[in-house]
Amino acid sequence: MSVAFEVSEWFAATPEEVYDAWLTSDEHSRMTGSPARVSNRIGEDFQAWDGYIKGRNVELERPRRIVQHWRTTEFAESDPDSLLEVLLAVENGGTRVTIRHSGLPEHGMQYREGWIEAYFMPMKEYFEHKRAGGGV
Repeated sequence: MSVAFEVSEWFAATPEEVYDAWLTSDEHSRMTGSPARVSNRIGEDFQAWDGYIKGRNVELERPRRIVQHWRTTEFAESDPDSLLEVLLAVENGGTRVTIRHSGLPEHGMQYREGWIEAYFMPMKEYFEHKRAGGGV
């Protein structure tokens, strides 16, 4: 049985800013506070959180949607990649980021909290600091 969930958060940034930060290695690293090597090209591999997360870009629609095959080092070799969909929508002068994560192995619900703690919380600080003129 595979696991699926959705989480969402609002950020003080444009969809373009979030999209570009997600798919630029230096910005992704600053945005999350952890080393990442990412790409803005379909079919290219990425890794984040110092290699804990790995995957491949499947569909990219700037600035609205990012679809990736996604896995962590906690997946068994026999586990297929999960599917990650990142949706970006203009809302109240910022961006609503919705993560739809599906096809996860049985232990996959733990990643719901992981998206909140390892992505949404540092992203909130990153974009608020950037909007306040603090740069990065």
